[in-house]
Amino acid sequence: MSTKRVLITGAAGFLGSHLCDRFLDEGYEVIGMDNLLTGRLKNIEHLFPLKDFQFYHHDVSKFVHVPGSLDYILHFASPASPIDYLKMPIQTMKVGSLGTHNLLGLAKAKNARILIASTSEVYGDPTIHPQHEEYWGNVNPIGPRGVYDEAKRFQEALTMAYHNFHGLETRIVRIFNTYGPRMRLNDGRALPTFLRQAIEGNDLTVFGDGSQTRSFCYVSDLVEGIYRLLMSDYHLPVNIGNPEEITIREFAEEIIALTGCDQKVIYEPLPKDDPKKRQPDITKAKNILNWSPTIGRKEGLSTTYAYFKQEIEAGSLIH
Repeated sequence: MSTKRVLITGAAGFLGSHLCDRFLDEGYEVIGMDNLLTGRLKNIEHLFPLKDFQFYHHDVSKFVHVPGSLDYILHFASPASPIDYLKMPIQTMKVGSLGTHNLLGLAKAKNARILIASTSEVYGDPTIHPQHEEYWGNVNPIGPRGVYDEAKRFQEALTMAYHNFHGLETRIVRIFNTYGPRMRLNDGRALPTFLRQAIEGNDLTVFGDGSQTRSFCYVSDLVEGIYRLLMSDYHLPVNIGNPEEITIREFAEEIIALTGCDQKVIYEPLPKDDPKKRQPDITKAKNILNWSPTIGRKEGLSTTYAYFKQEIEAGSLIH
């Protein structure tokens, strides 16, 4: 039996690189694709010597060609943090729209199953809590975050259109806040920002009064959920995240305790359309995929802290 082949876009990014590792471990031939706009080759350089790994430096919003057969496609290409998509709004919209269209077309041509990476941001600043998959969201389409939120919402709509019209095998994962090694230190999100500030001896910056909540999922748990969803026969969106909710203020205090730093928390104005609440309802993931997170925040944070500390000490500040 020939080895199954999987194309992973955004392969040099935080999540994409961990997915490459997982599929190689499972015995797949992996084709990684990334235009390196926010991805880093360092995340996948350990894979280059492997015979079952190939890398294409390519922008998926342009025509995508991959020779040979494909069994699966995982579309994870996209700037994913506010700092990125505010700086690259048009590329963000193009990778969610044109990129998704190109990859759905490729999946159809190759008769491959495709999983697209959506996000909890499709729920916007939610009016229900926790967020379940049937909630339609509360998104400002013309606000600063709209370029990311609406790209992902369009991506979901286009994926469902290909499923319904062409009978394509599709999967949609809605990813909630995820963390772990290979995150970029200055990607602008709370967790890497707090860890970097603590390690570098700066005060921790909390936006607003710190009462807004997030729910953090460790990367290995997320990858397991994605793998199970891809292998399932469920085509509607599924939330994958850790439902353990914490306020940003409490989280900053947790980081101070973990790192043993003596800095204080300082407060700055809340950015426009910043979600006040974020917590996944994972009933579907539990029932359909038999999945729930296994790594607690304490364990996950200490691993991530060790990684960031090493990165900073090696002078490898992540762009």
